[in-house]
Amino acid sequence: MKLNLPNKLTVLRMCMVPVFVVIMMISNALWANILGLVLFVAASLTDMLDGKIARKHNLITDFGKFMDPLADKFMVIGALMVTLYKTMQYGQSEFFYALFFWAVLIVIFRELAVTSIRLVVSGSSGIVVAANMLGKIKTCTQIACVVCCIAEPMIYQNVDSLNDMLKVMPASIATTALMLVFTLWSGINYIVSYWKYLDPEK
Repeated sequence: MKLNLPNKLTVLRMCMVPVFVVIMMISNALWANILGLVLFVAASLTDMLDGKIARKHNLITDFGKFMDPLADKFMVIGALMVTLYKTMQYGQSEFFYALFFWAVLIVIFRELAVTSIRLVVSGSSGIVVAANMLGKIKTCTQIACVVCCIAEPMIYQNVDSLNDMLKVMPASIATTALMLVFTLWSGINYIVSYWKYLDPEK
């Protein structure tokens, strides 16, 4: 199958994820965090570009409808797992670690549930479930959370007057809470919207 430009950007985003993970895992040095952050932001921008290009030039395909949200899941879950690992390794705020740990679990369960719904709906009715607006907002909050969780400790660790802020992590806690709200909200919305395809009595 020949891929159009939006679909190529989606595939590129999926390929950038393992590179990001490796760079973030090999070192906690400033250069690794900066490079990892740049890669994650670049991958996030491809998410914005592929949708805009597809809509503007009428290049929307079933492949894109399915793979675009799947690529988002790989990107976000990979980034969240790396951030969780670095939080465990480098002793950041205990409250933030506890909140982030449960948030990551909920994100993973939500993404697995929605992916399962997509597969069931596609198999039973032939409908390809594209990401809705609430799902897109959820993805934006997840991206904001990851950016804060990478950038905030990096700033605090390298500015002497801000070292004590590592025990608070206000921006990371706020964006994690926001991500959690929209992750749950969008997941429940998907279940309610497509329950008729999941109900065995219908």
